[in-house]
Amino acid sequence: MRTYLGVDVGGTKTHALLADDSGHVLGFGQAGPGNHEGVGFEGFKREVGAATQDALKAAGLRLEQVSAAGLGIGGYDWPSQRQPHLQALAEIGYHMPLEITNDSVIGLLAGASEGWGVAVVAGTSNNCRGRDKNGREGRVTGNGAWFGELGGGGELVVRALTMVNYAWIRRGPQTELTSAFLKLTGAKDTAELIEGIVLQRYDYGAHWALTVFETAAAGDEVARQVIEWAGTELGELACAVIRQLNLQAEPVEVVQSGSLYRGGLMLTEPMRQTVLRTAPRARMVRLEAPPVVGGVLLAMEQIIGKGAYQHRQRLIDESMKTKDG
Repeated sequence: MRTYLGVDVGGTKTHALLADDSGHVLGFGQAGPGNHEGVGFEGFKREVGAATQDALKAAGLRLEQVSAAGLGIGGYDWPSQRQPHLQALAEIGYHMPLEITNDSVIGLLAGASEGWGVAVVAGTSNNCRGRDKNGREGRVTGNGAWFGELGGGGELVVRALTMVNYAWIRRGPQTELTSAFLKLTGAKDTAELIEGIVLQRYDYGAHWALTVFETAAAGDEVARQVIEWAGTELGELACAVIRQLNLQAEPVEVVQSGSLYRGGLMLTEPMRQTVLRTAPRARMVRLEAPPVVGGVLLAMEQIIGKGAYQHRQRLIDESMKTKDG
């Protein structure tokens, strides 16, 4: 029996999942944040090793019995980072056939029915990666506002603060976002709010996004426009990768992954409309499966190629039961 190991390495947690060659889940493990940008490569090794051993213990297996591994790694963004990650994995015993990729790609593999399409991540910030039917990848930088890639929670909040400032300087309409942010911070007026943000007295960021959605839901037009803007920006990320991969005429699945999509149609409908203008046959898919499933599929690809995707639904069903249990 072959066994396959998938690992999802993120900035808040690390998950590991073991499955056999029929897609049956054998073991699940978890550990803390493993993104090397936050914990260094020593932290990366520690957390990946801990999650791996957790899953192996549940399965009653040793690491040398794993046939192949697939890892989606937060913070693995550029070719120059490949060898340091592979070296770190070798140091904790990963000597099997393996593949590593950015963690947004395993979200795509978990969410897309046949292992190709585009994934748009919207959480604290954003990212977008894609694959065509031949495995060729397309991407954005994943560096957010630095390169004009917008639409995640942090960028949405900055846009909302911009509109609060526009209202204050009489460049734009008044908005209930002002009073909502005053309530969040305890600032007495807009001037004090803006001063506090500039001087870093207030801890603003993506965690304020919920307030923007609540303000929009209460009927504020400016807040609604901010969310529509974010959805359009996320759609443009997908369109960029769709064009890179020449998928405009294909029935491409666009996988929506991340906490911001909990905001619902106010965000997802402008995103969908933006994508359809470039790819009329596109279909939006909300990622419900644990992304680590995509790591297992990536591992399976190393041995059985595209045949891995016949096991996708079983992996999803059993992994969700295992993780919840």
